[in-house]
Amino acid sequence: MCITTEGHPVHVHDFHQFLYVPLGRIVVTVRDADHVLSPAVGLWMPAGVPHSARFDPDSLVVSESFEAERYRLPYTRASVVPVGEARRRLLLARMRSSGATPGDTALFAELAGDERRLPLPRPVSTAARAVAVALLRDPGDQRTATEWAEALYTSSTSLRRAFRVETGLSFSEWRTRARLNRSLALLAEGHQVGAVATRVGFVSANGFILAFRRHFDRTPGAYVRERTAPVVG
Repeated sequence: MCITTEGHPVHVHDFHQFLYVPLGRIVVTVRDADHVLSPAVGLWMPAGVPHSARFDPDSLVVSESFEAERYRLPYTRASVVPVGEARRRLLLARMRSSGATPGDTALFAELAGDERRLPLPRPVSTAARAVAVALLRDPGDQRTATEWAEALYTSSTSLRRAFRVETGLSFSEWRTRARLNRSLALLAEGHQVGAVATRVGFVSANGFILAFRRHFDRTPGAYVRERTAPVVG
């Protein structure tokens, strides 16, 4: 790749790249759309997407790369993501560490996850933990607390109490949050709202939209537009 003091001309990576600018700013251009990166946001560049970049002279650029064959990125387009305090500290710590290696699994999980995910404490008792694991694997499972309890040879009262005491959430609310958190990745992958609603277990697209708006203060459509729109500044 040809590198200049001002940045990079149009090029393509065969790996996923995460770009962050803790100091200064850079402009990444993808299909004539400019993404202006600053200390508040980072940019995921999926493998195979042509792009170019321009750097301010005093910019400090952090670039993390991940093998496309090994890591499944929940974005197919260049996508801006917020960099909060936790991500910022992690990225800066890697800059200072001589032992940091590319393609770190824990780092990928942190950067590719959505910081807007809803808190979802895990229950610890045997039956409730089994239900939680199953719902995280398939949040579209329609079994009620009573049906789960019967399958696990416990009472629905005990199961519901375990979720409330151990997570601070009712069974219904815990399941709703698991469904909404899964929907974030599916929406980022480009799936239609109705298809996402069905896949994560909502009986209607309208019910999904209402739950999404109640928990995230925006509709699924608005969320998608925020993820894909260029940042200007």
